[in-house]
Amino acid sequence: MDRIDTTAFASLDRTPDRTPDRTPGGASLSAVPVTTAAMARAHVRAVVLERWNSPSRRATEPALIDLLLVVSELTANAIRHGDGLAGFEVTPTHEGVRLTVHDNSDVIPAAVYGSGHLPPVHHGNGYGWPLIIRLSREIAVDRRPGGGKTIRVVVPLQTSP
Repeated sequence: MDRIDTTAFASLDRTPDRTPDRTPGGASLSAVPVTTAAMARAHVRAVVLERWNSPSRRATEPALIDLLLVVSELTANAIRHGDGLAGFEVTPTHEGVRLTVHDNSDVIPAAVYGSGHLPPVHHGNGYGWPLIIRLSREIAVDRRPGGGKTIRVVVPLQTSP
């Protein structure tokens, strides 16, 4: 089944003459296409720095590294195994960041509800899902009505004083 790639996410736009909706930190939101894991990581880092961090809490660098690893795995899986990235969303939550990745495949990965144990030997399945399971909470996979699936996870962020 052919589908149109509708990949988009909210990016921080600091163009002074634009006046779309503003985030609490003053940055505006606009939709831009995301086609790579690198683009998704850059956006997530910006959201954490601009919208999640505050004077009373800051994500630690190790927590940010874990978050970016989950972003990489989810987006790379959608591109490689999910017939393409069909959408990417990032939402700050009280405890961390909710990631939502849409792809074009109806196939739900067998390892998605696994134990999170790393395989002793690599036999064709990677280490991605065990890492996602270890670093994320509230993992959900739902088939989309028009085809494909949506994967949602919450990645908690440790804070520094």
